[in-house]
Amino acid sequence: MELFFNPFDNLVCILLGISLTVWFTLLLVFIIVPAIFGVSFGIRRLYMKTLLKLFEWATLRIERGAKENNHHLHKPYSNAIIAKEPTSLEEEIKEIRRSGSNKDLDSASEFEMSDIFYFARRGVASIMDDEVTKRFSAEELESWNLLTRSNNNFHYISLRLTVLWGLGLVIRYSFLLPLRVTLAFTGVGLLVFLTCVIGLLPNGRLKNFLSEKVHLMCYRICVRALTAIITYHDSENKPKKGGICVANHTSPIDVIILASDGCYAMVGQIHGGLMGIIQRSMVKACPHIWFERSEVKDRHLVAKRLSDHLEVKTKLPILIFPEGTCINNTSVMMFKKGSFEIGGTVYPVAIKYDPRFGDAFWNSSKFGMVSYLLRMMSSWAIVCSVWYLPPMSREEDEDAVQFANRVKAAIARQGGLVDLLWDGGLKRGKVKETFKEEQQKLYSKMLVGTQEDRSRS
Repeated sequence: MELFFNPFDNLVCILLGISLTVWFTLLLVFIIVPAIFGVSFGIRRLYMKTLLKLFEWATLRIERGAKENNHHLHKPYSNAIIAKEPTSLEEEIKEIRRSGSNKDLDSASEFEMSDIFYFARRGVASIMDDEVTKRFSAEELESWNLLTRSNNNFHYISLRLTVLWGLGLVIRYSFLLPLRVTLAFTGVGLLVFLTCVIGLLPNGRLKNFLSEKVHLMCYRICVRALTAIITYHDSENKPKKGGICVANHTSPIDVIILASDGCYAMVGQIHGGLMGIIQRSMVKACPHIWFERSEVKDRHLVAKRLSDHLEVKTKLPILIFPEGTCINNTSVMMFKKGSFEIGGTVYPVAIKYDPRFGDAFWNSSKFGMVSYLLRMMSSWAIVCSVWYLPPMSREEDEDAVQFANRVKAAIARQGGLVDLLWDGGLKRGKVKETFKEEQQKLYSKMLVGTQEDRSRS
């Protein structure tokens, strides 16, 4: 029996060896080497155009099948804010009093029971058109991208459409996912190993040069691990050394998207596990700014560390996401003012993802990091546009909050995003008491103002 199985075992080993050799040769020639030199063969662009044609055909087939079978197509809700006529609290309460009472408004008492309906109506309207909660849920697409998780209209339409979906499932999980996982481990492994080696060199131009080249190469490999197709606009405005790069935040991969086109000094909290290993190796080759858990809440210490970094004009620009949380690629929420108090030139960057190929938004309350990355790597691709905006500086009569809002408005305008004043931290916390007190003050001011007017008359 042993003699009988030996030739078969040898054949299996030979075929396995040939397969691995071909696999890694293709990786080296078509992905790793182009990533080192920053070139592209245009394969991903062709892949994207082919996918678009498939998506269009699938959507038309769904619409035609729905008409034939008299099925109602689900229309996704709009992420836009419901338009409202700007009216003041006093005007709305007077309107309620006028419609509910025949008495003269001037002779009415300072408080009426009907005033309660104003606050009840505003509460219901806020629930129906919640500007915060809807920013933390994935956006459903008008068209179907052959992913069951992306459209509520997924059901059996025809054999051809089902076969096409099944074929796509096989391609994504049996070919694209293993390829992307291999590339991700390659990129991260090279980053850890090479930065540790570069960290042994003395500080100087050679070390800085090699560090930048290694970071760019490894991030570009990681970009290819996501089949990311990125279009960079206005590269003449790219962040320069000694400045601060601020961008809207949709996903943890925002860092990879930006760092594959330029080197940055990262800012963040020190983690354990694999992330901690990566952080410790990176800081050996490049002056990243990592904080201990106990230091993060010390605003003065954080500001001092950032200011010290900016004072050395030869150091890499700092990359900061002032929202402090991930938003679902439809809006830009409140920028924390701390990033705009430390001085320095601010380089705004707008990032906008195309959700037709894969949803890049990370809902951290629903998915862990590992499951999120698996969802990314099992999607068709990550397609996005990056706009480098002209540098901005804080004006003399401008405080940090006003400067942050001005930068945020510029990013929202360029990226086609909704500019919101709400704090993204509200997705995990309760509404601040100051918001409630603001409405109470407006109502009290109206009543007190009415009483004062009467006393004067």
